[in-house]
Amino acid sequence: MKIDFDGVQAFVTVAELGGFHKAAERLNISQTALTRRVQKLEAYLDLKLLDRTTRFVKLTSVGEDFLPQARSIVHDMSAAVTRLKDKSKYSTGNFTLSCVPTMAAYILPNLIRLYAEKFPNNRIRLVDATSYQVREAVLSNQAEVGISIHGEKHPNLVETQLFEDPLMFFCRKNHPLSKKKSVRWSDMSDANLIVVSNFVATRVFMDYQLAKRGISLTGAYEVQHHATAINLVAAGVGCSILPSSSCGENDRPGVIRIPLIEPIVKRKVVLIQRKGATLSPAAAAFCDVLKKVTVESLSKKKRLII
Repeated sequence: MKIDFDGVQAFVTVAELGGFHKAAERLNISQTALTRRVQKLEAYLDLKLLDRTTRFVKLTSVGEDFLPQARSIVHDMSAAVTRLKDKSKYSTGNFTLSCVPTMAAYILPNLIRLYAEKFPNNRIRLVDATSYQVREAVLSNQAEVGISIHGEKHPNLVETQLFEDPLMFFCRKNHPLSKKKSVRWSDMSDANLIVVSNFVATRVFMDYQLAKRGISLTGAYEVQHHATAINLVAAGVGCSILPSSSCGENDRPGVIRIPLIEPIVKRKVVLIQRKGATLSPAAAAFCDVLKKVTVESLSKKKRLII
């Protein structure tokens, strides 16, 4: 059924203001155009809603019965359109973001704080997941955008690089290598390494880069999450190779991070969107904040989100 909203709005305005002249002024149209709208609605309904002469306008009995429902239609539609216009103008609304755990644990909280300061009424549903799951969440429309690690290209995804995240050596201050300004991969041949599972994108990326250079490292302990590795390092269990974003300088008492060289290995952190999909105003505003912070941090050569 095709609802003639212009006609319903015209009928309600005439009924509430008691005349065509005032109603036409309210709607900013001519009286002729207003009359045509009401007549078109009555013709569609095959019912008379208004009795009108040159001196007065009066609701018919059918018109009186229809007026409360017509008011509701006009109110609901006007409210819905206003909300949509506000979303566009003020970037309001809610959206779902999928993100790899390292970003969700250390970088994202400060980013969300900046976003919340600018858009206090917006809400984010955060889904932390593996790099593969982040991509699947965006592909299946379970999340509008994702923050993940650069991977194999997908025809239905668009990746925007945010920054490069170098792998670093994490240890306690009393570790034999802790005094070095940089650590070579070959220095860790006898290290008591805590490694992340080979199902984690960081481990897959690291093994691939090292295999190309003929470097092989084994771990005494294997964990599923970067945060667990950091906790074990802090407890003095061993040392670990992790992305720099896993833990900032002085974030964990007694834990230090040292640049890894020969080779320097970096993973690329990317923003993921579905190709051809239009983001909601709230999600688009978040992406703008994220990209702005990334650019400013890189231009000042500072760690992302201080």
